[in-house]
Order: sequence, then C-alpha cells, then structure tokens
Amino acid sequence: MIKTFLLPDLGEGLTEAELVRWMVAAGDTVAVDQPIAEVETAKSLVEIPCPFEGVVHQLHGEAGQMMLVDEPFISVATEAGETGGQDSGSPADSEPAEGALSYREEERAGTTAPQAEDEGSGNVLIGYGTGAAKSTGSRRRRPRAGSVITTPGPANEQAPLVINPIVRKMARDHGIDIATVQGTGQNGMVLRSDIQSRIDSAAPAAASTPAPAATPAPAAAASAPVGAGQTDSRTGLPVAESTVLSGVRRTIANAMSTSRREIPEATVWVDVDVTKLLKLRAKVKESAGSAPSMLAIISRFAVLGLKQFPELNSRIEVGADGQLTQTRFEGVNLGFAAQTERGLVVPNVRGAHQLNAQQLSAEFARLASLAREGKAGVSDLSGSTFTINNYGVFNVDGSAAIINYPEAAILGIGRVVERPWVVKGKVKVRSICELTLSFDHRVCDGGTAAGFLRFVADAMTNPQHAVISL
Repeated sequence: MIKTFLLPDLGEGLTEAELVRWMVAAGDTVAVDQPIAEVETAKSLVEIPCPFEGVVHQLHGEAGQMMLVDEPFISVATEAGETGGQDSGSPADSEPAEGALSYREEERAGTTAPQAEDEGSGNVLIGYGTGAAKSTGSRRRRPRAGSVITTPGPANEQAPLVINPIVRKMARDHGIDIATVQGTGQNGMVLRSDIQSRIDSAAPAAASTPAPAATPAPAAAASAPVGAGQTDSRTGLPVAESTVLSGVRRTIANAMSTSRREIPEATVWVDVDVTKLLKLRAKVKESAGSAPSMLAIISRFAVLGLKQFPELNSRIEVGADGQLTQTRFEGVNLGFAAQTERGLVVPNVRGAHQLNAQQLSAEFARLASLAREGKAGVSDLSGSTFTINNYGVFNVDGSAAIINYPEAAILGIGRVVERPWVVKGKVKVRSICELTLSFDHRVCDGGTAAGFLRFVADAMTNPQHAVISL
C-alpha cells in the first residue's frame, strides 16, 4: 500500500520550508524514524524523520523547492501484510489521487461534507498526528485548521467561497486574482492544484509571447525579478544575480521591516571605560583557569538593570479594538545576535535572570554553536524578551541597532579600543567601549532608557561594586 506523508507542522505557525536535500532516493528502503530529508525553515535547519517503514515510492519535491505544510512530502510503499492489502504499491492499494494527498481539506464556510469520525489531529513533527478518540458524549469538537466546517442551512444554499490560507498565499505570490479561478473542488471550491495549473499555464505563455513595446507590462510582470545576464531597466546595468529571498534571509527582512514599521524607536549611547573590568577578568582567568566572556559579564549587568527598569523588559501589543497593551515579564529571556552562514539569527537564553555570568557564558557558547551548525530548534530561536547585540566582534565602535520585534529594546556593544581618557584631571590611555540602547519610546521615556544604560555602564566601569551579583 502506498502511504503519503505530509510535511509536518514545524512549530511557531510556520507554513512552509525550503527543501535543502533528500537523504533517501526512490527505491530506497526506509525505517520508522529514519531521517529522510533536511529542510530549512524561517528559524533553523530541521531533519524530517519518516513515519513509515517500507520502500520509497515517490519524493514530492526537489532540492531548493519551497514545500508547504500539509502538502505531500514523501510516499512510501509499505508491506501489504501491515494493512491486509495486496501487493504493496498496486493500484488497488494506493490511495486515490486526492486521498493520497490526505492534506487537511480546504476551508469553505457552508460546505456540507461530513467529517470522518476517526479524523486525527493532523500532522505534527513529533508523533505524526494523533487518532481521534471515539465520542461518547455530546461534547463539541473544535474543528482544526483546514477541516471542512458544516453549518446548518438549506441544501441548495450556495455558501460564499472561503479557501485555505495556503491557497490564498500561492495566488497572491503569483499575482493571481482568486475570483477568476474556476475551482475544481466540491461546489467549485478552489484547490491548490487549480492555482498551480494557472501558474503553469501562465509561465509558458509569458515566455513565448512577449508584450509589444508600446503595451505597458502588467503590474505583476513589472515587479518580477530580472534574471542574471539581463539588463536592469532602472539602472541600465547588467544583472549579476537575482534571487528570491527565502528561509532565514526572508525572515530577517520581514522582521526588520516590521520593527521599523511598528516601533517608534529612539537611541541613546555612552562611552564606557572598561579598563578595570578587563583587568578583573584577566585576574579571574589567571587564578581560576577560565573566566566568563565579556559578553556574558555585560549581559549579567544588563539583566540586573532590567530588574530595576522593567519597562524595557516588556512589549507593546495592539488589540483587535486598537487598544495598546504593555506586557511586562517576571524574569528575562535573553536573546543575543549570532552571525551564521545562513544569516543573522537570535538564539535565546531562557531564564537568563537565574544564571550567573559563568553560566551565561556557557549558554552563549552552546547556543551559538547550534545556530552556526543549523541545529538550533524553534524554541532556541524564539521567545526572547530583551536582546544584546555584540557588533564589536566586527571591529566597529557603534550602531543604532534595529529592535528585535516585538521586544522593547536592544543593547548594542561596540569594540574595545584604547583612547586618551581624562581620569581625575589627568589624561591617560584607557580601554573604551561604546554602549548603544535602542528602545521603543512607547514603553518609556528617555529618562528610563538613560537610567538603564547608565546602570550597565557604571557596573562596567566599577565592576568591584557589582561583582558580587555575578
């Protein structure tokens, strides 16, 4: 029998993933829980395990392709004895074309198709879905995303068309007016295959029939990227490369745009004399054999500062009624910017307020390693309440960093350089570091932001006064 596994829900509301590589091929024998592919989500690289045992019948995608959650991912021919079928993979045992997809049915309010009693909870990354318990009472079941929703009404009543969000996204991404698509599903429901057919039919026509020079190009065509080797109409220069943003790069772009659009931010900064801090750390390393990283020490000061200035450890949310709500947190989940080959990501030290500098240093190293190897999970890369960005590693003094939406602030750390500095009326050579704080001006005024920044700077300047809290 042919069993088709759908791309599972990878968490955090992610609806798609880029297929990086297959780890099996058609005809290979696979076992339950054997890794079969590696995909890149907006958060991290993820290995997908196989829920079936048998022989790979079909791979539903190629490397570099964007795969949608709840779409066919891999089909496996299982042993006939497992299901009481005949020859594995025979037409009689294969699921019908639409059934083989077995993805959650397209949403349409007012359809009257009955819901199967044994319907499961849907594909998930761990467990591959759950069977539905038999109902023994009158408790109503809440329909899950993509389920057919049945509503009372006359049998001949034509309900308004409502399609699956993924179908809407496909149409929108390709500039297709959904109202012009003739649906082939029940009662004219528009399916993924309908959108894909429109996309496939439009591509050859566009390639073989260029628009006359005097005819303005459609808006969708005007916004399409120009291919390598072609001339850019805006600049007149040859195009070296044109790629669609995907995965982490697209997530970064969207997050930066959202932050700039939603958060009215302001920035304060200060130069800090860290000569004593460097000397203290050197003594600790000499006596103990190791010492926390500078990032960990400064982070510890920042966590202590957030306790005194909790406004910066919060977020602003806009309700459906337009009301603004400020949410503060008991404790700190500390994000830190980490540069990887896949782009800038923000690993998250959960419960950072419960860790000392040495423990923070260890967590930074562990999470940074996972992020650079592409093995950090969704929970490792989300849920922070405050972020620190050490751009000093790039040998720059300062930067007005963009706030990690929806947080309220981000603390930037510049490089440490020797500069002339006045100490008790005399000019001396000191180690100087610039701190920058970008903050959401809705959560607090400048006095609060400056107070927090001054707290951290003073602790760095006179660490002996704060070392007991490390």
